[in-house]
Amino acid sequence: MAIDAGALADLYRTLHSDPELSRQEHATAERVIAALDGSKAEITAGVGGTGVVAVLRNGDGPVVMLRADMDALPVRENTGLPYASTKTVTDAAGRQVPVAHACGHDMHTAALVGAVHALAATRDQWCGTVLAVFQPAEELASGAQAMLDDGLFDRFPRPAVVIGQHVGPLPAGVLGFGTGPIMAGTDSVEVTLYGRGGHGSSPENTIDPVVMAAAVVLRLQGIVAREVPPHEQAVVTVGRLQAGTKENIIPDTAELGINLRTYSEHVRDAVKAAVQRIVRAEAAASNAPREPDFDWTVTAPVLISEPAATEKTVAALRAHFGADKVWPLPPLSASEDVGVFGNAIGVPTVFWFWGGVDAQTFTDAFAKGELPPTNHAPEFAPVLEPTLTTGVQALTVAARTWLGASLR
Repeated sequence: MAIDAGALADLYRTLHSDPELSRQEHATAERVIAALDGSKAEITAGVGGTGVVAVLRNGDGPVVMLRADMDALPVRENTGLPYASTKTVTDAAGRQVPVAHACGHDMHTAALVGAVHALAATRDQWCGTVLAVFQPAEELASGAQAMLDDGLFDRFPRPAVVIGQHVGPLPAGVLGFGTGPIMAGTDSVEVTLYGRGGHGSSPENTIDPVVMAAAVVLRLQGIVAREVPPHEQAVVTVGRLQAGTKENIIPDTAELGINLRTYSEHVRDAVKAAVQRIVRAEAAASNAPREPDFDWTVTAPVLISEPAATEKTVAALRAHFGADKVWPLPPLSASEDVGVFGNAIGVPTVFWFWGGVDAQTFTDAFAKGELPPTNHAPEFAPVLEPTLTTGVQALTVAARTWLGASLR
């Protein structure tokens, strides 16, 4: 029995109001399992930690994987929605942080639940197997690999294609696609700089890691401008700088969280090397008592939406939604780990974006030369409809494009 629109909307609102950080998606997984009841899918929990896999079998035919990510972000929501998150939790480092679905993974999850039910209700129109993968820890770029390491493609049917989608700041009801490299590869590093602490009134008796960190931050900004060729793309961002506990105490250490985005392996290697060279050089220039530490914590490859498979899928999406609702997009500098699945077994990945912004709001912002709130912003949240219905239909249409024809 297909899930009705009201129940699916309720699922989305519940997921949105009760988000969970990466690797903590226990209640989310339980809600997914409960929402899949009645689809007759074979459901397995705990894959790769908190992942859920649902296998919908319908005779002989191709295996198609549909993937949604489930985790939220340490962001304080500022949307004003009646179902906005007000949660604060303890993160993996023991810090109290706010949590919100500021990236839209709650919408991804609800849309995949709806697609499984829609495909289950139309078994007479297709044959094959749907592998629905609800992935944890995408925000750490580690959840896909964790599911692979837990035997995803040994324990469950191997797909011929991996399909995914991401909600974003496009008009609701609109899909956006690209071919080839569509999202950047990402690498993150936690850097610890070492100094010698002391009283703020006597800096000459210290080696100040705060000044050291400030010099590093400024010098890193020259990598893209002066070391990356103009025809290549890269982004270097320092998203975290933490040091000290009081204004009149020079601390012993400073910490930097640095994120890189690149589109090719040779640029990635060059940028990583430049980051390490600059950090070490600034530490040496400050006479640091020891070498800095580097902890490379996050990595995900460039996301390739395979051209031929994308063309086939987009043709079906255009036929269903209309050509005016399916837009070509340039590559984005954001990143995704969904490509890890297809890369692991050598099958194509097809990935697109779909809009979550009220159409008039988008038009008004565009007319002013502005953009509505984007993913990861405290104000970001998709409008419920037509976003949810579009997400369900897009996954269903794409799956049917790759599954076999009717059994009858």
